[in-house]
Amino acid sequence: MALQTRRPPSFASLDGIYNVATQNSGRYVYGYPRTFDPNFKGPVAKRSCTDVLCCIIFILFIIAYILLGLVAWVHGDPRRVAYPTDSKGHFCGQKGTPNENKTILFYFNLFSCTSPSVVVNLQCPTTQICVSKCPEKFLTYMEIQFRYRTNKHYWMYYSQFCKSPFVKPAKTVTQVLLDDDCPIAIFPSKPFLQRCFPDFTTKNGTLTVGNKTIFEDGSGKTRNAVELRTAANRVNKILDARAIGMKVFEDYATTWYWILIGLTIAMLLSWLFVILLRFTAGFLFWVFMVGVIGIIGYGIWHCYQEHSNLQGRPNSHLTIYDIGFQTDISMYFQLKQTWFAFMIILCLLEVFIILMLIFLRERIRISIALMKEGSKAIGYLPTTLIYPVLTFIFLSICIAYWAVTAIYLATSGVPIYKVISPERTCKHENTTCNPEIFNTTEIARVCPGAQCNFAFYGGKSLYHQYVPTFQMFNLFVFLWLINFVIALGQCALAGAFASYYWALKKPDDIPQYPVFTAFGRAIRYHTGSLAFGSLILALIQMFKLVLEYLDHRLKEAQNNISKFLQCCLKCCFWCLEKVVKFFNRNAYVMIAIYGKNFCRSARDAFNLLMRNVLKVAVMDKVTDFVLILGKILVAGCIGVLAFLLFTHRLPMMIEGPTSLNYYWVPLLTVIIGSYLVAHGFFSVYAMCIDTIFICFLEDIERNDGSAERPYYMSQSLLKILNEPSMQTKKH
Repeated sequence: MALQTRRPPSFASLDGIYNVATQNSGRYVYGYPRTFDPNFKGPVAKRSCTDVLCCIIFILFIIAYILLGLVAWVHGDPRRVAYPTDSKGHFCGQKGTPNENKTILFYFNLFSCTSPSVVVNLQCPTTQICVSKCPEKFLTYMEIQFRYRTNKHYWMYYSQFCKSPFVKPAKTVTQVLLDDDCPIAIFPSKPFLQRCFPDFTTKNGTLTVGNKTIFEDGSGKTRNAVELRTAANRVNKILDARAIGMKVFEDYATTWYWILIGLTIAMLLSWLFVILLRFTAGFLFWVFMVGVIGIIGYGIWHCYQEHSNLQGRPNSHLTIYDIGFQTDISMYFQLKQTWFAFMIILCLLEVFIILMLIFLRERIRISIALMKEGSKAIGYLPTTLIYPVLTFIFLSICIAYWAVTAIYLATSGVPIYKVISPERTCKHENTTCNPEIFNTTEIARVCPGAQCNFAFYGGKSLYHQYVPTFQMFNLFVFLWLINFVIALGQCALAGAFASYYWALKKPDDIPQYPVFTAFGRAIRYHTGSLAFGSLILALIQMFKLVLEYLDHRLKEAQNNISKFLQCCLKCCFWCLEKVVKFFNRNAYVMIAIYGKNFCRSARDAFNLLMRNVLKVAVMDKVTDFVLILGKILVAGCIGVLAFLLFTHRLPMMIEGPTSLNYYWVPLLTVIIGSYLVAHGFFSVYAMCIDTIFICFLEDIERNDGSAERPYYMSQSLLKILNEPSMQTKKH
């Protein structure tokens, strides 16, 4: 009953945390009109659909997105990504084709592939055919012509790497080069990414190919392994990465169950940390602040010691202006002025932190109390910790649909062929051509050695002309859906935690299935509002991506002024995105509580936060600190245990995996995974704190502690708020 009869305290010492003018009968707070119901008892149950127009637009975009996926599925062919393609645009290894048993792509002359990226992108200016296996020995066309007279087996082996079968090697080398029927030489190779790459090995520090360092290239020139590696240097790096990749795969195969155990322990630790915050939040914060003050104090003492040690040393009295700009930074540390400046900066920082802790101590206490209240709320609503799994499933569906649609759009069309010349001197370079009649055209006569090779998939139909536009639409709707899923999760969790706060008798008055109820309300009534907020974010993120794309495409053509302007634009959009995310988050809380449209909820949230801007800043930073500390604590504990396990430092307690190639691979996986698990749990906790904070501000502005308008806050929060009232009565 004490809660029902307590009169409103004076919050002057809390800098206006609550200062209602009684003569206005609660209609105004700090000049802002009060538009909410004074008989409010929790999240509004009777609601109507909000932002219907945006909801309709959102649904139409989703329907168009589905139709785009269907059209892309009809026109696209993902086999063009899965299978390598020869110079004629035919798939290697495709069932039901002559290349069904020829699954590997073979390059006639790898020396012409001077750019490694050209090889990977199938744009190497040499003929590419599908083969069943890669060459295993050194052979040249001239050598085959000589050996054919005594042993026809060599020609049978060599002919499988030609465009079409020949009875015998009757053509001269010059004719073979002109007609491009066969490679003039083959080298020992191994398949990688379904392509034949040279089999490089190192013996006694010498690079070899098939145990040879020098070999004939078939055109009368002597080549060495270094030249071949230079022609495909990055391809060789990929080959080196293959061995590393296999070892990494072996490590994962050995330690996968230990990784799952580590992530499970991280989940339990995260849950335990959130539950125990009601007892440890204040301790963690003040211990950290004492540590920060101590570290800065040590820095001041160290600067003073360095300044004293430089007394009497030659040139230590010089100033930074005297020595000017120096590339050797250590020279600045030989000056007394440098250490004196550091000491002054640290002293000012130390004084600033101490003063902030003194003058903001009440707000810090309230922030810590709210964090403890959030931990208690999650204890009463444990199902909220499962919701990140649902968000993860929704996000995975959105990402998978976007990726599949993008692949189908990218593989839409028919094969397009381009003229490619080895010397890059042909004036018809990169013009379209027809491989069936290319040898009879004027281009083949003007540009000897030029080839008509497959380039990409495309077309001239209306659909193919708008494929880039469809890709942009695919990306934009993907960003919209991703932000909508996140907004839906925030609104659902806010509704659940608001139902906890506005329960007068906790936990008896908490409704059943609060998470499910809040999720249903958000979907049924506020899809339009959530789509509105996520649309704003999607537009900002789309502009950021366009800026990044322009920066990438125009990087070489930019001057310093354009680079500076573009950097400013990126910074502005980054700040704008952060601000919009912050206000959207609080707008979703207001939507979950009152059920109003997005603009009105955003306005009410903005006004409420601006009336309590200092408390918002303190609350935000205190919460961020504790959550970051919790993430580091969980990831650090699991990381230490994983390090001791994978490095066999715990033989007496438990036997870890043996014979790991790189112990740091599963170690980093466990640490990063633990951090992400903790982030998922703490994102729920952060939403809980934000919701309870806004409900708390609404509570003290709406109610006065009387029997007619009692406070809904917990006894611990009420005790903190009543202390200033007791002090006022004493005065």
